[in-house]
Amino acid sequence: MKVRSIQTNGAWVEIKEDPDATTPDPGAFDARRVLSSAVRSQHLAILAGLGTSLCVTKAGNRLAPTMQDLLQKAKDRFGAIDTAKGKSTGHHWADFEKLANLPLNCADLEYIMSRATVAAGFLGDSEAGRIESYLAEAEGVIREAVDFMAEDVELAIHESFLRRVARRSARRSRSKLFTTNYDLCFEMAARRSGFVVIDGFAFGNNARFDSAQFSYDVVRRSVTEERSDYIENLFHLHKLHGSIDWEKQGGTSFIAKKPGTLKPLLIYPRSDKYELAFSQPYIEMMGVFQSFVRVPSTTLLVIGFGFNDKHIAEPILAAIRGNLGLDVVVVSPDVETASAQGGNKYLGELLQLVEGGDGRIALIAAKFEEVIRFIPDVVSETELERHSQRLKNLGKANA
Repeated sequence: MKVRSIQTNGAWVEIKEDPDATTPDPGAFDARRVLSSAVRSQHLAILAGLGTSLCVTKAGNRLAPTMQDLLQKAKDRFGAIDTAKGKSTGHHWADFEKLANLPLNCADLEYIMSRATVAAGFLGDSEAGRIESYLAEAEGVIREAVDFMAEDVELAIHESFLRRVARRSARRSRSKLFTTNYDLCFEMAARRSGFVVIDGFAFGNNARFDSAQFSYDVVRRSVTEERSDYIENLFHLHKLHGSIDWEKQGGTSFIAKKPGTLKPLLIYPRSDKYELAFSQPYIEMMGVFQSFVRVPSTTLLVIGFGFNDKHIAEPILAAIRGNLGLDVVVVSPDVETASAQGGNKYLGELLQLVEGGDGRIALIAAKFEEVIRFIPDVVSETELERHSQRLKNLGKANA
């Protein structure tokens, strides 16, 4: 783990956390400083990417797929189709590569699906039908792979993260969590930890998406008192690329939350995702994101996001240039190499700003599960949380 900010004198400083050390570690001190400032900011936005799901495991196996995993699963699926139907049908990877006119040994799933989508618009009816069937199978692979949440999957890291960033004083705005992930990790962690999630869907069954929900809040009213208090455990969740449990209701423009749907509303990894991001319901999420990062006294905490999505990275850089009241903390295990010359364009610009003396930006090279312990728990545990934990421990004892 390493950190780089205006306080590290133009260099990456290793975080050497030693509980027995008599003198504080400079790297750990700076990491705690920027993260503490983030959670105490007047307005807090979190942008969570794939890196926040890669720590989720079961029986020692990682559940969330990487892009390379998805590519291999797609190849395996096409091979299974080939075995079942015979090569005469043309359902095999080599045929898909040929139809999409892919470079030899191409390993970029987003590029592959983009080329195939474009090819489907130019090929004849027969070949277009074949490549569209491939795309449908590839999308099916993605849907199955990201739908990995179950009751027996542990989410201790996500629960700990929410306790640190989502419990806010009533004097500060609610935390806004934006994520590009399709999975239900944050929703499940919130439910287990007793958090209320405002995600654009009304409470109750058969809820439809309504952006007005984000302007609502939840208060606690006592039958013996007229005064109302805002509940502590509540945050806003904006899923920028859709969710595995969203479904568009047939013949209407309504979007419903339907767990287990076979037709989830997702922005798949293709070049047209920029265009899709500005259709409903994604435009509502992107609109909130773009406006929120331009509010003064705001901190954007980016975790596990590689700045590879232009339609998200560009608004961040634009907000940094235009909003002097915006602080940005980027946490990613490969941020040091990605921000170096020849790496990611956007992370490179952030590094240049740090090198130029911009004190608003800090870069931390660490995994999601590694950085949690450096985020302070600034709000004391509520009695409701203690009660929920007691009930959870009781359930484990009786299991």
